Amino acid sequence: MAGMKDQQFTEEKPLLPESRGQETEMENCETFVAEGDWKEHDIETPYGMLHVVIRGAPKGNKPAILTYHDVGLNHKLCFNTFFHNEDMQEITKHFVVCHVDAPGQHIGAPQMPQGYQYPTMDQLAGMLPSVVQHFGFKSIVGIGVGAGAYILAKFALIFPDLVEGLVLLNIDPNGKGWIDWAATKLSGLTSTLPDTVLAHLFSQEELMSNTEVVQTYRQQINNTINQFNLQLFWNMYNSRRDLEMNRSGSVLNAKTLRCPVMLVVGDNAPAEEGVVECNSKLDPTNTTFLKMADSGGMPQITQPGKLTEAFKYFLQGMGYIAYMKDRRMSGGPVPSASMTRLVRSRTASLTSGGSVDGSRNRACTHSDSTEGVGQVSHTMEVSC
Repeated sequence: MAGMKDQQFTEEKPLLPESRGQETEMENCETFVAEGDWKEHDIETPYGMLHVVIRGAPKGNKPAILTYHDVGLNHKLCFNTFFHNEDMQEITKHFVVCHVDAPGQHIGAPQMPQGYQYPTMDQLAGMLPSVVQHFGFKSIVGIGVGAGAYILAKFALIFPDLVEGLVLLNIDPNGKGWIDWAATKLSGLTSTLPDTVLAHLFSQEELMSNTEVVQTYRQQINNTINQFNLQLFWNMYNSRRDLEMNRSGSVLNAKTLRCPVMLVVGDNAPAEEGVVECNSKLDPTNTTFLKMADSGGMPQITQPGKLTEAFKYFLQGMGYIAYMKDRRMSGGPVPSASMTRLVRSRTASLTSGGSVDGSRNRACTHSDSTEGVGQVSHTMEVSC
């Protein structure tokens, strides 16, 4: 650990620029989609139509960046702030980007007919090969949040050859138990649907403070998403089964994600326990666990710059983007084998195995020395 540099980054572009008197990105959802030749498509799949928005065309053997949003949101509400970040735009210009909206969740979606059977979580994952085939993607790097993270993880388990990497925010790999199911039913009787969804998206501290971002999302969920369709998606998410994955050696014939994975969760987020549980089920040699301070339940909204930084090094660790200039530092190239971060700690308490000091090739630490280079360690936890 000698020579480790701890650096503090401040967010350059807050979500809610009160002092500038401008509309927030969430209040003007159309702005980002209008830029850069985004094209909307409705794709037929074995389980119904799927609405997607895409920019660019497949570039050689590079994977596409494919996103899937959380329940209560759509691709705009979930990812606009993150993908509109200047540094993120610098990354995405190297890739085709495809945003997937769950059935009936995009802005302007017609209401599903009475009696419509919403696709199960397994079926939602089974719709994605049609997207890959339609656009001719050779593979994807997935970015999923909450329900979208569950769907992308399921997709990677079923079609591992189509997934090169996953960034999973707020994933809960477990199905609802009877107690959780009863609590959800009771909440549905005593709270409005938007308030129930907000409790899934935001930390209790954020809800109690009724922060401006919470107020903004309450308004957007009420006004831009069909409530009948949202209820169908919400019910199906709460009916999900456990993701059938276990770390190698923990059970007989264990199966887990084969691709590199970055798990992300905000401190005190509702999903924190589920993300820790997911971490224990993954291969520790290709998993990074990122816990973000001061980010609440939606790090991609409250800390888009920090998340972009982590995503950049995640791609570099996979061999994409040799280097990129960091505007917040000296402006020089950042070595692809390093990652600037705040704190690295052992994860023996988070995983079933012990932790080994040093850094692995994919995991990225910024150090003045070459000590530990090439060693293999267990899951790396990064707090920032």
